Amino acid sequence: MNFENTFANHSKIKGFSLVIIAATLWGISGPVAQYLFQQHSFSPEWLVVVRLLMSGFLLLGLAYRKEKYKVWGIWKDRNDRLSLLLFSILGILAVQYTFFAAIKNGNAATATVLQYLAPVIITGYLAIRSKRFPSTKEITALLLAIAGTFLLITHGKIHSLSISGLTVFWGLSSALALAFYTLQPHRILQKWGSTIVIGWGMLIGGIAFSPIHFPWLYHGSWSIPIYLSLFFIIIFGTIIAFFCYLESLKYISCASQSSLLACLEPLSATLLSVAWLNVSFGFMEWIGTGCILCTIVLLSASKNNETSKNN
Repeated sequence: MNFENTFANHSKIKGFSLVIIAATLWGISGPVAQYLFQQHSFSPEWLVVVRLLMSGFLLLGLAYRKEKYKVWGIWKDRNDRLSLLLFSILGILAVQYTFFAAIKNGNAATATVLQYLAPVIITGYLAIRSKRFPSTKEITALLLAIAGTFLLITHGKIHSLSISGLTVFWGLSSALALAFYTLQPHRILQKWGSTIVIGWGMLIGGIAFSPIHFPWLYHGSWSIPIYLSLFFIIIFGTIIAFFCYLESLKYISCASQSSLLACLEPLSATLLSVAWLNVSFGFMEWIGTGCILCTIVLLSASKNNETSKNN
């Protein structure tokens, strides 16, 4: 029994560690993308298609080296094919584009904080699916999320927006996409593994987006900082981050826990945006960000309590 508990605790720690790594890398890649968009005139569309195609090819190459012809096996089953296509388009591609569009129209800090309304969406969905009324903590978290979003986008002024309507739209769309991305692929991840699923997902997403924006068409100036920024976004902010995030779902019992723990992403994105890119982030924005981060802490604590009761 002690061995089982030790193994379970080790698995949970491993899952949490993977999420922390992914969240931090994602948080850093947001300001790096803002640097490319707003200081060097690259477009979100170009970065999305190049990021997905290159990352997809690299991951599938790694998967083939390790798994050989198992890489093609995911296409043999009709349900697996459909699940993979949905994950590729409505999950990976949607998360990528909506997030970068929010950064382009606003800044990385605001876009990342808005994206992390996803835990509230996930918790609400799981409550509806299990046909249970939300707990007091979950209702409190929802109210905090609403208050935080209000402060973030209005500075507390009811009749005006402190950020553009497009930033709000893309930021909230990114939250919905992240919720879908977290919940949908659990079955095929268990069956085929993270490398194959993410690799195909990114490649399919990149191919699907290529007719909308050809990868060889770009506007912007090239320099060593640009190459380094792209390298970081593709290798660290994409391959390693996505791999760690989805791999963590193998070790954490509920998919929502993975998303709830990732409060490091908005925090690291905000701090780096303010320190590096001189993004203006006033008192009300910090209060709003704090409210949204509190929702993550509350929901995570609620989920942990449920787990301990079940044990």
